[in-house]
Amino acid sequence: MAPVPRFQPEEMLRALNRHKVCYVLIGGLAATLHGSPLRTGDAHICPLRDATNLERLALALLEMRARIRTADAPDGVAFACDARFLAKVELLNLTTCFGDFDLSFTPAGTAGYEDLAPNIEHYDLDGLIVPVASLEDVIRSKRAAGRPKDTASLPTLETLLAQRRSSKGDH
Repeated sequence: MAPVPRFQPEEMLRALNRHKVCYVLIGGLAATLHGSPLRTGDAHICPLRDATNLERLALALLEMRARIRTADAPDGVAFACDARFLAKVELLNLTTCFGDFDLSFTPAGTAGYEDLAPNIEHYDLDGLIVPVASLEDVIRSKRAAGRPKDTASLPTLETLLAQRRSSKGDH
């Protein structure tokens, strides 16, 4: 069994950007960039689902040596990493040489990339520009998902949102 790869989200995002993948960062890592003290062990994106972008995404996944993550196969399971395969899935939990990486084409509570794109906030991580779902959209998705870990994070995220709004004078 191969050692568990160290979580290196910046390297995942660099690979996506190198291949010009159109995506939005969602989930726990997005919440962290918005200031949440809660930590996550995976990166989760919502990619645009069009043929060109799926081709670019497949190339980025190949670079990251992505394999389907499953409890039964600690090293992951090989899959047809191409645009045709990606066009047929809604959710894909992967392991990569940079750690766990999840794709969700229609995150809970959203209609997908086109729904999230108007509210994207760009974060500059030492020259790495990352498109991140708005805090409101992260909250909306976590509330809709309703999983225990998502529900547990809501009070922290809602406090962050209230603080952000009060500092901007939004009420």
